[in-house]
Formats: sequence, structure tokens, C-alpha cells
Amino acid sequence: MPEIHGNLPLQNLGVLPGLAQFFSAHRCQAYLVGGCVRDAVLGLTPKDLDVAVPADPHVLGRDLAQVLGAAFVALSPEHGVARIVVPASVSAPRLTIDLSNFSGSIEADLARRDFTINALALPRSHWLSEDWRDGLLDPFQGRQDLARKQVKAVARDIYQQDPGRLLRTVRVAARLRFKIAPETARLAQQEAPRIAAVSGERLRDEFLAILAGDGAHAQLEILDRLDLLCRIVPELAHTKGVTQPKAHHYWDVWGHLLHAVAAAEAVTGGHQNSAIYSMVPWTPELQAYFQQEVCDGHQRRTVLKLAALFHDIAKPQTKGPDATGRIRFLGHSELGAEMASRRLAALRVSSRGISMVRAMIEEHLRPFQMRQGAEMPTPRAVYRYFRDLGDVAVDTLYLSMADYLAAKGPELSLERWAGHARMIGHILQGSAPVPGPAQPQRLVDGGQLMRYLNLSPGPQVGRLLELIAEAQAVGEISTQAEALALAARALRESSTQSQE
Repeated sequence: MPEIHGNLPLQNLGVLPGLAQFFSAHRCQAYLVGGCVRDAVLGLTPKDLDVAVPADPHVLGRDLAQVLGAAFVALSPEHGVARIVVPASVSAPRLTIDLSNFSGSIEADLARRDFTINALALPRSHWLSEDWRDGLLDPFQGRQDLARKQVKAVARDIYQQDPGRLLRTVRVAARLRFKIAPETARLAQQEAPRIAAVSGERLRDEFLAILAGDGAHAQLEILDRLDLLCRIVPELAHTKGVTQPKAHHYWDVWGHLLHAVAAAEAVTGGHQNSAIYSMVPWTPELQAYFQQEVCDGHQRRTVLKLAALFHDIAKPQTKGPDATGRIRFLGHSELGAEMASRRLAALRVSSRGISMVRAMIEEHLRPFQMRQGAEMPTPRAVYRYFRDLGDVAVDTLYLSMADYLAAKGPELSLERWAGHARMIGHILQGSAPVPGPAQPQRLVDGGQLMRYLNLSPGPQVGRLLELIAEAQAVGEISTQAEALALAARALRESSTQSQE
């Protein structure tokens, strides 16, 4: 079998000698197992370590945490798992060490693992050795599968033991850029109904992790081929075969949604060597913006891809002819926001994540609607856009671009796309700094307004203040006197209209 890499990247971890010394002093055999050994064979330095011990991991873990100056977490007492979190330092990033108990032989423990490439173990005696490969335990030929770049099940009952592994199969393959072994893919497809037994929280974590990676479109297609995607998001099944008007490429709603995910990934990927994506407005500030962690440990970019997957989810339910006979999807944004909210709640997505996706879906057509013919959106329209969308105003602009690209597909006109991208850039210029509109100093406050117009507290005061803020934002007024005059005029007009 060909060698993959020569050196042991685990030796790059400064904590490893201390770990070896600790277990030696406690006369405890210990094995590095699973993903950290796999990554070492691949030449990668892991961020986490998994250590299997034939002893109580909670007793050992508390002592180890004290020795390392780390935090101890009783991660899963009932399953014999403990976690030690080593804080970051100037010379090393944060490191997580999971201790797990095994009884019997280490080979029997490896037989209970998911994939052959994770059923690897390295005994303590070889952790710091130059010839560490001589000590590698590999009872299921995991190194061969690493060389073949494939994810293969250790046994046929791995999904019966833990149905959550169905999604993990796809996630691990995507992360490593491996293929799924054909027999394992067939087994996963056969066992797909077991996904119903997986908790919403675990589905959320695995699904969002898949969506967060590059090439999410391809991974969604793999999930579908394994009969998993529409079990996780049943609403997607109804989008298959739903045709769209000629303004769209020939893809049905299903194809459009998956291509929208790919486009959302691309438009937030920075300027690329591409005539299409070089037109996307992009700055270091926008890059940092989409890298913000906002939902269940995931970035805005991932939440945008989630919104892209759901943005037209209600088109099957709203498809029909209008008064002229033209096929429309009236109300699909509003209904789609409701449907997405319900599904994401079932997947235990955080309330912030749900509200972000909901708002993006509700307003995903608005950037298209802001433009009047060849004219760019007015300052007033831009102000109202950022006022109404708030935290997801910028995100929705990028969803709009993804939607546009996924609608046109290979029939995209570069000239028209350039016009759309310029419009998005024009709207973005109305928000400085990202992510929201500029907030100039207020010309008047509620108290001043009530005293000047002899008003009592109430909704009318808030409406007048918003009218003043909007006029100030678009440059129509700039002084307190102009603000008060505008409010007085609006009050008179309102009073006249109420009398008519």
C-alpha cells in the first residue's frame, strides 16, 4: 500500500509530550484514535484529539485538566466520555481533548466505529516515535481507504447503531474531498428512513456543517441521491418537476434552489478569475461581514446559503395563472417565509437564524423591485430598504444576486448581469459602514417635537420622527428648523385629509 505522508503532524502539538508523560505516570495504556490519527496519516495537524483509555475518563480527565491548566467538562458521563479544553496561547491554538472509555480490547472498540478511515489507533508508546507507523493499529484497512480517498463503513450495521451517521457520512466525505464507497452509499440509501430517529439538534448540526463547506450544491445532490435531503426538508420534494416561466432557465424549482445555493456560495467567495464574479461588489469589509458567526456557530455565509435553499420553497403551492393567463407565484415569498420558519424550528435552528432566513425570504424580490426601468433606486428607496431589513439588508442583496444567477443559468447575459450587479453596488453605497445604513445625528427628538407641535405622546410622534429621519437621510433637510417645518406641514396635511 502506498505511503501517504511521512512525518507525524501530531508532534506539532506541544501538548503531546505532556499527555504521554501523564498517562505513563498513571500507568495507563492510552490510544490516540479516530479522526486525529486519520488526519496524521493525511499529513494534517488536528485541532482536536481523541484518546481511548481502559479506565474511568472522568477521574483521569480531572487530573489531566489540572496538570494542563485546562478546563474539564463531563461531556457524556453515561457514555463514558470526558472533555478537556486547553486554552489558546501565544504559540498554540485552543485544543480539545476527548477521553473515552473502552472495555475489552482496543480492536473491539475500533470495530464499533463508523468508517474504516476512523477505525485507526496509535498506542501511547508510539506517539513520539519517528517510526510511529510501525505501531499503527488498522484492523479494517483504513489506510488503504485513505489512499483510495474513500469513506467506507466499518460494518453493515453502522447506521442501525447510530442513524446520525447517515449525514456524517456525507459531511466527512465532503470535508476530506473523498468519495463515498459504492457499497456504503447503497447501505446509506437503504437505511435512509432511519434518519427520522435523529434529534433535531443533531440534524441541524450535521446539515449546517454540510451547507457551510465549499461545494454545498454537490453535497445537497449527494444527500438527495441517498434519499436523505427530502427526509430532512420534506418541503423540497414538492419542488421537483415544478416548471417556471421562460424568464428562468429550463431548471425546475428544485434545480433553481440548488443552483441558488451554489450561486450564494460563489457571490460571497470574493473576486474570482471570472467575468461573472468579478462584477460582484466585494471589499475586505464585506468579506469580514459574511464571516461573522451569527447562528448556531455558523457564519452569515452559511445562513445565506440556507436562505437560498428555501427562498422559493412555496412556489409549488402558489403557482397559478393571473388575470392575463400568465403563470405567477403570487405570495410565494410570504408563504415561503412561514414554511421555512416551521421547518427550521423543527431542526432546532436558533431563533436568530430563523428570523434572518425568514426576513431574507420575505424580501428576496425587493432589490429587483427597487429599480424603476433604467433608473437606479432612489435615495429614499435605499433608505427604506435598509430601515426595513436591518440586520439582513446586505445579506438579502447577495441573495438577490444568487437568485438572479440561478434564474438565468447558462443563458446569462453578461450585459444584463453587469447592470444588476451595478444596481446592487449602488444600493450598498447607501450603507456605510456595512452592515447597516449610516446613522446621522438626529435633528430633533420626541420631546422637542411634542413641545413645538403641542402633541401628546403616541404613535403619531413616532411617525413624524421617522418622516424626519427619512428626509434627513436622503438630503432633503439638514437643520432642526427644516425638520420642525416638515413635521408641521405633515401634521397639517394629515389633519386636512382626515377632514375630507
